[in-house]
Amino acid sequence: MNYVIALFLGAAFGFSLNKAGLTRYNKIVNVFRFTDMAVLKFMLTALVVSMTGLYILRGLGVVTFPRVPSTYIVGNLVGGLIFGVGMALSGYCPGTCAAGAGEGKLDYLIPGLLGFLVGAVIYGLTYQQVFPPIEKLAKIGEVVMPDLWNLNPYLFILLFGLVTILLFYLIDRAGLQRKSEN
Repeated sequence: MNYVIALFLGAAFGFSLNKAGLTRYNKIVNVFRFTDMAVLKFMLTALVVSMTGLYILRGLGVVTFPRVPSTYIVGNLVGGLIFGVGMALSGYCPGTCAAGAGEGKLDYLIPGLLGFLVGAVIYGLTYQQVFPPIEKLAKIGEVVMPDLWNLNPYLFILLFGLVTILLFYLIDRAGLQRKSEN
């Protein structure tokens, strides 16, 4: 049943990405050009909604959270940099690439998914040499943001939501929304 739920949620997310126009190359690339923040706004909205829903469901006892893997600051920074550069150069992110491939777009299917597979193979082949030295640098353990700052999770969600709304306001005020479509 978990696979059916995951498949349904994945299809719904891909459909949402498509309807929001986020499976178009220019939408992804223009985030890095600071000319269209639609992807950023979509993802921040998804974060606020999912955080709220998950913590409410946990509070009601409907779900339990899995164990959080350890956080490695240096590994996260290096991985994030590699991911961001690859995303900016290719114009793909994992979600939009899968959604674009689902639409049958060959430019998403062949170089995009092939790039993910090559990256996964390189990661797998170099893991034993690369991870142990990184693991020793700035490991902060199994924490989530509210724990890191010693905040009630609901207060953290409220603050994150307010910062998100402020960011949306600043994006709209600066005219960084849908500039690329004009």
